[in-house]
Amino acid sequence: MAKPKKKYVCQNCGSIAHRWEGQCGDCGEWNTLVEEAGETVFASKHNLQTGGREVRLVGLDSEIALPDRRKTGIAEFDRAVGGGLVAGSATLMGGDPGIGKSTLLLQVSARLAEAGLSVAYISGEEAADQVRLRARRLGLGKAPVKLASATSVRDILTTLGRDAPDFVVIDSIQTMHSDLIEGAPGTVSQVRASAQEIIKFAKEHGTMVMLVGHVTKDGNIAGPRVLEHMVDTVMSFEGERSHQYRILRAIKNRFGGTDEIGVFAMEEKGLTEVANPSALFLTDRSEEVTGATVFPAMEGTRPVLVEIQALTVRLASGATPRRSVVGWDSSRLAMILAVLEARCGLSFSGAEVYLNVAGGYRLTDPAADLAVAAALISAHAERPMPSDAVIFGEIALSGEIRPVSRTPLRLKEASKLGFDRALIPVSGEKSSDKMKKLQFAKLANLVDHMLDRD
Repeated sequence: MAKPKKKYVCQNCGSIAHRWEGQCGDCGEWNTLVEEAGETVFASKHNLQTGGREVRLVGLDSEIALPDRRKTGIAEFDRAVGGGLVAGSATLMGGDPGIGKSTLLLQVSARLAEAGLSVAYISGEEAADQVRLRARRLGLGKAPVKLASATSVRDILTTLGRDAPDFVVIDSIQTMHSDLIEGAPGTVSQVRASAQEIIKFAKEHGTMVMLVGHVTKDGNIAGPRVLEHMVDTVMSFEGERSHQYRILRAIKNRFGGTDEIGVFAMEEKGLTEVANPSALFLTDRSEEVTGATVFPAMEGTRPVLVEIQALTVRLASGATPRRSVVGWDSSRLAMILAVLEARCGLSFSGAEVYLNVAGGYRLTDPAADLAVAAALISAHAERPMPSDAVIFGEIALSGEIRPVSRTPLRLKEASKLGFDRALIPVSGEKSSDKMKKLQFAKLANLVDHMLDRD
């Protein structure tokens, strides 16, 4: 005999509890458990070892052709997704509100439609006229893109099934509603069920589907974590709304790598591609400014030169010093300060330390350690670093300067942008010596090398 069973689903992490609690036991969030209709539980057991159809097994060495990619005509977008979109693929794009997700996908839709593909843009948050007005503002009013405003998955798939388009944008998946599941749009069960039906449609008809996803206050895509497992590609559109630049990066990609980024600049006519990101993150530098260094960061196969700025302010005796970091890991800054104090004899305990990566860029590359240390030493000693030098290397707790990857690419980009000197680890790649235009200063340990302008 069947009996329904209540369940409470966390709207943050998707975990299930059988009774309501104020705090989710898995993610620790408060007041996120919402009651949803439970599945029917049968008392009798079913044997799943018989009654099914036999699945065909193939060998791992079977021949298979690489999937064809469709380029959108926006080079930075194609670079980030791995060279273009794949037919029948489902891509999830997340980003902060107002960052430009809808603008970018409207531009992508217009490019594909102008190239001869059939394109449908389904908005669950805006009316079709609102999308049309934005397209006119971006200069895309004449693009042959079909618009609709709907939230019912059944209505959307019925409409698209008559003549399946080549490319579909669903903006956003949190506004979609399936009549097969009880619950309001945006709940865990609704997001999961709606995405499953749309992805199934994409696989059956060979349609490229782009799903827009909301994000939480922590920057994670809202809804169940399983949503990211269901799609083929997960993209993150990042940037500060107060800054001009935007970065599109892949977090997951079943058809390519996740080590490339696309760089865009938000302008009056929408998002424009940035062919030379280094020029975007480097400020007009003066030789008399202390605490400023240039670091060649690696984003996939693309080197990006960014400026690291440090400032130290000496405090009166007894005051508690402050440590403030923008664009870098605060824990790593604490480690660098500890190494400089323990191994090099520099005392920062009586000074406030401020560290900033210019342009709103966020660094995760450990090769930035040496550039940060040089900026801190420059600010502490009140002596500027050479404005024509780039600095990179990883610092160990012993003060040793460890080699990093992609040294030739970093140096090539620095030379192309007019830098004449480089401060690098002594055990770097031998191919770096071929950069004859650059003067090298190779460091083995911070203990043996302090701030040196020669």
